[in-house]
Amino acid sequence: MSATASAKVEITHAVGLHARPSVKFTKLAKTFPATIEMALTEDGPWIDAKSIVKVMAAKAPKGTVIHLRASGEGASEAVDALVALVTRDFDEAAEGDVHARTA
Repeated sequence: MSATASAKVEITHAVGLHARPSVKFTKLAKTFPATIEMALTEDGPWIDAKSIVKVMAAKAPKGTVIHLRASGEGASEAVDALVALVTRDFDEAAEGDVHARTA
């Protein structure tokens, strides 16, 4: 039986799931062997979370709850990692703070 996982998370990032956040999202999704899909409603349509074109085309603004589902190897880890990325505002705040970086 194949592993499956699902979750939903609200986008709190000021510009929503646009260019930079979408790149980070899909880049992270691609690190997992699982099939990962995303939707803006529980009923879909479901899109490939590893496709930058499809994720950006979703145009999910701040306040949107995105639904994630994954199946296959690493499904649970993939969903957990993507939820954490969205929850952390795509790590945008940390990157903007030059004092948070170390040489």
